[in-house]
Amino acid sequence: MASSEEEQKKATIIDGKAIAHTIRSEIASEVQQLSTKHGKVPGLAVIIVGSRKDSQSYVNMKRKACAEVGIKSYDINLPEKVPEAELIQKVQELNAHPDIHVLAFVLLKISFAGILVQLPLPAHINEENVLNEISIEKDVDGFHPLNIGKLGMKGRDPLFQPCTPKGCLELLSRSGISVKSKRAVVVGRSNIVGLPVALLLLKADATVTVVHSRTTDSESIIREADIIIAAAGQANMIKGDWIKPGAAVIDVGTNAVDDPSRKSGYRLVGDVDFEQACKVAGWVTPVPGGVGPMTVAMLLKNTLDGAKRKIEQ
Repeated sequence: MASSEEEQKKATIIDGKAIAHTIRSEIASEVQQLSTKHGKVPGLAVIIVGSRKDSQSYVNMKRKACAEVGIKSYDINLPEKVPEAELIQKVQELNAHPDIHVLAFVLLKISFAGILVQLPLPAHINEENVLNEISIEKDVDGFHPLNIGKLGMKGRDPLFQPCTPKGCLELLSRSGISVKSKRAVVVGRSNIVGLPVALLLLKADATVTVVHSRTTDSESIIREADIIIAAAGQANMIKGDWIKPGAAVIDVGTNAVDDPSRKSGYRLVGDVDFEQACKVAGWVTPVPGGVGPMTVAMLLKNTLDGAKRKIEQ
């Protein structure tokens, strides 16, 4: 007989890693079809400035993911002290060539190459100035002001949606969780996750509330949510008794907390107290293994969609 504690653990764990794997398989199939039918494949150019270990790790992960699905990737490594004007010039060069006519791509049949500038950039570079220079048609990260603007307008569709927010909605969809007419609460209002995911939920016909650092009585607002998207960057901020029974919880947070039992001395946790949430929620994503794998999968999907759009022109 199961213990009472085990009986209480009723939430369905949303396996982002498995869902992302399925999406990558779908993308690989479509890339192969493009190659067979048109003799061309999508490409992705990633500009990285400096030698931050976390940024290098992310770029390596993206490079590996591209290789797995047949997308050709090209890294442009610039020194830490590169002038902003030089970085912008590099972006403009990539904008100007639909198939990126640089040495590494001369022999590759590229139908389209998205451009991604790995963030964060060094302090002497204005990120907004750089991101604004990326052509909207190649903005596979989805952060160009025109793409975000269209995301916020009724009846308009951006060419690309930001990858992490898009991944959150995809997790809900592929888990059979309807968004239409549901009460959704987004915890956090960052430009990268909070704001765009709120706009995506609105487009999907949810009733959306955004809770942030200046919100009073956040707990009572969160308790009303059928869907919670947690993206505040605060470890275990959302407790089990903040969650409406049966709610869907998508935890974007990735926070390091001390853990002497680990070789690294820390472990990763989300913005939601996972153990408590499992006893109350209907669905919940783990950290790690939830939203994280979806971000890269959506980057690949955006790159594929850009290539298909280019071929159809």
